[in-house]
Amino acid sequence: MWKLKIAEGGPWLITGNNYVGRQHWEFDPDAGTPEERAHVEQLRRQFSQNRFRIKQSADLLMILQLRKENENRRGEIVAPFKVKESEEIKKEGLIKTLKRGLSFFSSIQAHDGHWPAESAGPLFFIPPMVIALYVTGALPEVLGPEHQKEIIRYTYNHQNDDGGWGLHIEGPSTMFGSTLNYITLRLLGEGLDDSHNSAMARARKWILDHGGAIGVPSWGKFWLSVLGVYEWSGCNPLPPELWLLPKLSPIHPGKLLCYSRGSYTPMSYLYGKKFVGRISSLVQSLRQELYTDPYYQINWNLARGNVIKEDVCHTHPWLQDILWGFLQHVGEPIFSCWPFSMVREKALKVAMEHLHYEDENSKYICIGNASKAAAMIACWLEDRNSQAFNLHLARIPDYFWVAEDGLKVQGFGSQSWDVAFAVQAVISCNLTEENLSTLRRAHDFLKASQVRENPSGNFAKMYRHISKGAWTFSTQDHGWQVSDCTAEALKAALLLSEMSPSLVGERMETECFYDAVNVILSLQSNNGGITPWEPVRASRWLEKFNPIEFLEDCFVEREYVECTSSVIQSLQLFKKLYPNHRRKEINNCISKGMRYIEDTQNLDGSWYGCWGICYTYATWFAVEGLVACGKSYKNSSALRKACEFLLSKKLPNGGWGESYLSCQNKVYTNLEGNRANLVQTAWALLSLIKAGQADIDPSPIHSGMRLLINAQMEDGDFPQQEITGAFMKNCILNFSLYRNLFPIWALGEYRIHVLHA
Repeated sequence: MWKLKIAEGGPWLITGNNYVGRQHWEFDPDAGTPEERAHVEQLRRQFSQNRFRIKQSADLLMILQLRKENENRRGEIVAPFKVKESEEIKKEGLIKTLKRGLSFFSSIQAHDGHWPAESAGPLFFIPPMVIALYVTGALPEVLGPEHQKEIIRYTYNHQNDDGGWGLHIEGPSTMFGSTLNYITLRLLGEGLDDSHNSAMARARKWILDHGGAIGVPSWGKFWLSVLGVYEWSGCNPLPPELWLLPKLSPIHPGKLLCYSRGSYTPMSYLYGKKFVGRISSLVQSLRQELYTDPYYQINWNLARGNVIKEDVCHTHPWLQDILWGFLQHVGEPIFSCWPFSMVREKALKVAMEHLHYEDENSKYICIGNASKAAAMIACWLEDRNSQAFNLHLARIPDYFWVAEDGLKVQGFGSQSWDVAFAVQAVISCNLTEENLSTLRRAHDFLKASQVRENPSGNFAKMYRHISKGAWTFSTQDHGWQVSDCTAEALKAALLLSEMSPSLVGERMETECFYDAVNVILSLQSNNGGITPWEPVRASRWLEKFNPIEFLEDCFVEREYVECTSSVIQSLQLFKKLYPNHRRKEINNCISKGMRYIEDTQNLDGSWYGCWGICYTYATWFAVEGLVACGKSYKNSSALRKACEFLLSKKLPNGGWGESYLSCQNKVYTNLEGNRANLVQTAWALLSLIKAGQADIDPSPIHSGMRLLINAQMEDGDFPQQEITGAFMKNCILNFSLYRNLFPIWALGEYRIHVLHA
């Protein structure tokens, strides 16, 4: 059986906080009883049988393990409380629902204080990692037979009925998803005519019916070139020489969004080297399988701009295509010849300096999986026996997650983000005495996970921002500051600091709070909005030259309503507890942030969400931010419009359900069949409660709460439904813990602010 390991180290691993928050899976052939193994196989079969109806796994393997390990935390099992449509919600029944939910929630908390959970969904996360391991020869070392078996299971489970794979598990087939996942299966030993309902044959047919792999987007062309099943001459240039531009240049890589910079750096190194893995018999076979024309007859120059319509989120401006053509036909020949080749060598050296700096400051985790795979190959190419390569290999398991649908690769993890929300949700229930141990463990995690130092050395020279005092999205070892993660964790830590240390543990030191405030204040732009990772360094026009066809807003840093709301909420609480610290700056930040939220409201009363789906998500954040600033239904037209918007989207069943298509099309779109989603229903209810809708007409809130209460399962869990996380307009990300913490949070707020009121 697979076993989830928490806060454990190992060979070649480096940590700054004793691995707190680290979660990785290991296969133990002797683990589990025969009954448990049979149960796991049953869960796998059930998922596969229902995979077209329910596409997201429910973390059942993790729940099975932690519920067994934490059996002492499980309260008395009480029958679920149900409410008929005509019935009023009684206080006693609501408390019963909350206690059941909190009991289950506590039982899946890890011993280090965080809640292990999946953070996956995109189908382009696994292939780069597998390709990187294949070309470096490390695949058998890292991916044992059971790893490979579960990756194969996951990939087949999320193949669409037409034979292709989407950009993410809920999306229609794309060339990017189909080509890379087909290659992944082949690299893991799947044959052309394997069973699984002729899955490989159907996949190849989809690819060829849509013109073959020449129509894959630029990222796909890059990875195919590294593997040797595409030619570098068919790729848009990634010249490492950009690192040699003057720092004031508007297109210097240091001005890019950190994720784009983190990916560009190793990718430009591999491009500059024109690295190609060993041309094995399998690679030669793939050259024949993926194209409609013979490989050596393909016009790679024409293929360079060929991307099928299913993969295009935005089109390149004509000027960008001209620039790429110039770099390909003029720049590349020049940099390939002496003495200009010396310029390339210098650029490659600078790229590797930046790459090693990022590796060392993230403990070889890297900022995300895309940069991780490319950086690993670059380190291996520089020195195949290097310490850096071995340190990279050791951190690969940190990206794996195993569930009933198989083994997947995560963006990285959402440990700190989830804990910050979880603390607020538990406190909102006003059942603190029964959940003190849960809060104490979470408090310990937050204290251990704050980043205590800035990046090493002259970090400004390496285009890094301050991080001392921040929280990351995941773990302290990851090292990358995030404004909203810092703000939400600060808010949670401040709430815990108001409680007795004898109950929830010692408060964080005051200087730690000050450091956190320093980070979030540094990320406010002139327009009042807050950026996630770094201050804005480039003009918005540069986003027009985003080379990634299937993502949007991924090239330069920008402000977001979600980040802005989180920051002003945390600063309001901080100001209440520490009124004399940087008071003028904090008041100014709050005032500007409030105006930014008001200014970005849409005419229909909504806000567009960039990190969740979509208008429901951002509207919740915006409402919370405005209410924190003293706004109310009576004195704020923005809040009244927000309530009107949410009520206009309410479904007949009492809930809300918004499709990921809202993110893509920027138009509110219901889920198919007008289904309700419990997480989004909770967001809408939290918004209405905070905005003061209960004082005007509480009936929409009552009916939404009936839906949440009646959806609770026998064990206190809530059912897994559609994914509700999103990023960069065109992709979605699962936060499996959301299905527990947000219904609990909404029910808690309802109890205090509606029933008691």
